[in-house]
Amino acid sequence: MRILVVEDEEAIAKGLRFNFEREGYQVDTVSNGRSALELYESAQPPIDLIVLDLMLPEMSGYETCRALRRLDTEIPVLALTARTLSEDKAQAFDSGVDQYLTKPFSLPELLSRVRNLLDRRRRSLERSVSVRATENVVRFGDVTVDFGRFELKRGNEIHPLTTREQELLRYFLEHDGAVLSRARLQADVWKDAPDMSSRSIDNFVMRLRRMIEQDSSSPKHLLSIRGTGYRFVRDPLPEGQAPPDEL
Repeated sequence: MRILVVEDEEAIAKGLRFNFEREGYQVDTVSNGRSALELYESAQPPIDLIVLDLMLPEMSGYETCRALRRLDTEIPVLALTARTLSEDKAQAFDSGVDQYLTKPFSLPELLSRVRNLLDRRRRSLERSVSVRATENVVRFGDVTVDFGRFELKRGNEIHPLTTREQELLRYFLEHDGAVLSRARLQADVWKDAPDMSSRSIDNFVMRLRRMIEQDSSSPKHLLSIRGTGYRFVRDPLPEGQAPPDEL
C-alpha cells in the first residue's frame, strides 16, 4: 500500500521513508501542505495513508488536513508532531486526523499504528466494492470498468481508480441518462462531506472524462448540462445528434 509522508524536516522524512519501505510500503515524501494536496489528488495508484506533521511552512498541518477532508473523508491521517498540549490534540482531531503521535516517538508503536490504519483502509476499500458479481465488471463503448480491481480500461490504456472516482462513476452508471445536479451528486456521493465544493466535483468529473472519453474536450458519455450538472450516457447518440442542452 502507498503512504504519503508530509514532513518538512528532511532527516525525519528520510528516516520514515526508510522504515516504511522496509515494511514493504510504497512511500512518497513532501515538505509542505500544498504539495501534499496536489500529490494526493493526482496519485496513481492512490494514497492509502497520510503521515502528517502539524508544524509545516505556509500551510499548517491543521489546514492541510481540513483541505484533505474536503476531498476525501475516509483516507486515514496520522498526525506525527512535536506538539504535546491537549488543545493541540483537540484541534488536530477537530481538523480530521485519525490518530495522534508525538515526537520523539517509538518506532514499533508508529509501525503498529500504521499497520492498523492500513488494515482499516483495506477493509473499507473491500466494503466499497462489495457488489453483486454481475455488477463487478461493467462495459460501455470501448470502456471496461472492473470495480473489484479499482481499474478502468479504455482500449489499451489501464487507469487505476480512487475510491471516490469509483463511487462517482458507479453513481453515473446507475443513473444512466438522468440529469444529475451538482447538489444531488454532493448529497448522494459525498454525503459524508457536506461542505464539498462544486469546483471539486467538477475536478472529479474532468478526471473521469480523461479516462473514459476518446476526446475529453468533446465528451460523448459524460456530458455537461448547462446551469445544472451532468448526464451520463452509456450509449451515445449518433454523431451530430447531441441533446440541445449539452454545453
